[in-house]
Amino acid sequence: MRINLSLEQLEAFVELAAVLNFRAAAARLGMSQPALSRSIRLAEQTLGARLFDRDTRRVSITATGSELLPVARRILHDFDEALSELGEFIHGRSGQVTVAALPSTGVALLPRAIAAFRQRNPQVTFALLEASAEALLAAIENGRADFGLSVRPAPHQRLHYRHLHDDPFVLLCPKGHPLAKQTSASWSVFAAHPFIAAVPTSSVRPVTDTVFLQKRIAIRPTLEYPSAAACGALVAAGLGIAALPQMTLCLLDMQALAAVPLQRPVVARPIGIVTRIGRSLPPVSRTFLKTLSA
Repeated sequence: MRINLSLEQLEAFVELAAVLNFRAAAARLGMSQPALSRSIRLAEQTLGARLFDRDTRRVSITATGSELLPVARRILHDFDEALSELGEFIHGRSGQVTVAALPSTGVALLPRAIAAFRQRNPQVTFALLEASAEALLAAIENGRADFGLSVRPAPHQRLHYRHLHDDPFVLLCPKGHPLAKQTSASWSVFAAHPFIAAVPTSSVRPVTDTVFLQKRIAIRPTLEYPSAAACGALVAAGLGIAALPQMTLCLLDMQALAAVPLQRPVVARPIGIVTRIGRSLPPVSRTFLKTLSA
């Protein structure tokens, strides 16, 4: 049988059981004595049993009251604990942050931000999704990720972009290559050397294709690489040179490689925080974004 006692009634009962005095219990609860008496009377009516014996001089708890007391205390304690946990969640101090990131941004930007955030909020958990730009933006659109660290989405996508970082392009070549000795290089050098290009679905390929088109440089890639690590290995093997965002270098073994700043023009891959329009972020993700932006 379900017994419908309210939290207010249980609180009134526990307080009165602690002091066995209506006036003192009412004062501790911040309510009037008649209101306390009414709350106890309604609880007794619901239970169909007296909780306290009272006369003009004293109040004593009944056997039913003694049986109810530990149950009531446990219910109130569990309720307070649950509200405390909810408060931690609402204030962004608990919960899970799910981030989708490009391989380079996941390595270059996330670890220190997560470490700093976890120092202050050790109960927060993180789930990291690593993907190409196309798959990453799809994960944000379908709700598998709270937000992403990626390039600017296309206008037709229901995504919001907040700029975070400009990631300048560099020329990647073997250390023994003549270009490795230069302090900077023009994009036109790619017309004179075998060019290793990113696959079309990457965040790099649209940028390099746009530069070559604007500079009217006809480039036919000698190879296409599926990942930054593969690019580094192909370049180190002497199969060609490549154009990569500087942040990507953290994914490479640079012992046999050299990176030369690309100029004429200076080009950067924009990296920002991508969220889905119309979807509220979990409080913990909003709080983490402040750390990430800093």
